[in-house]
Amino acid sequence: MSRIAQLFDSRQWSLIASASAQAAVKVAIVLVALSLAGCGGGGFSLEQAEVDRTILTSSTPVSASPIDQDRASDQTTIRNAVSSADIQELGGQAVPWANSDTGSRGSITELAESRDNGQLCRRFTASRESFDGVALFKGEVCLAGAGAWRMQDFKAL
Repeated sequence: MSRIAQLFDSRQWSLIASASAQAAVKVAIVLVALSLAGCGGGGFSLEQAEVDRTILTSSTPVSASPIDQDRASDQTTIRNAVSSADIQELGGQAVPWANSDTGSRGSITELAESRDNGQLCRRFTASRESFDGVALFKGEVCLAGAGAWRMQDFKAL
């Protein structure tokens, strides 16, 4: 074969090879498009959508928030500090208190003892410092039966 024929022959093969590669890519694209069209051929409509009745939901009982539990724990600690304080020895000084369970602390001031209808009670003012801020409370504890003290009143100022 002559050189010209060989050159023509090699160019022709490269054209044929590139044309067949392009055709293969086009065929692959058409096949992918047809398979996707087959999946969505029925279409989607909200009228055909149904509610899934197998999913069940329910509510949970409301539990006390951690802040409420912390305040109740602090209130118990304050009650214990008020009931165990020796008023004569204090001489008007503040009684410090701290609750290791909640990290709260404060002081009890204006501690005064009285008898209401024969029942021994102690009125006080307490401060409370905690992660949620500083607050001031007024309260009263009274001696119940068997030496146990009970919180009669405890409100924020």
